[in-house]
Amino acid sequence: QVQLVESGGGLVQPGGSLRLSCVASRKIFSINDMGWYRRVPGKERELVATITSDGSTNYVDSVKGRFTISRDNAQNTVYLQMSSLKPEDTAVYYCYAYVFTTRIWGQGTQVTVSS
Repeated sequence: QVQLVESGGGLVQPGGSLRLSCVASRKIFSINDMGWYRRVPGKERELVATITSDGSTNYVDSVKGRFTISRDNAQNTVYLQMSSLKPEDTAVYYCYAYVFTTRIWGQGTQVTVSS
């Protein structure tokens, strides 16, 4: 069965950058919207960024101007480029993708912003 595999997380200093990647384990046909959530212990999951099949994007206000979501449809991959990182960006980041109307999830990748 198809899975989403995340990579790119890690430890970075404030002001630094990371790029998260999320790729399907096999070719997916009819993939639709994709995006990223993040979760901090003790808080509810937060939708960070979304991108439609034709490239339209949306972001939560706190990351606008700093994060960029993009996708490569041929590779069934979604990216999250994160710059000017802040300690409050520390979280586990989860990607998702819709196959028809079914949402599938990545396993999560830890992003820690600390000096």
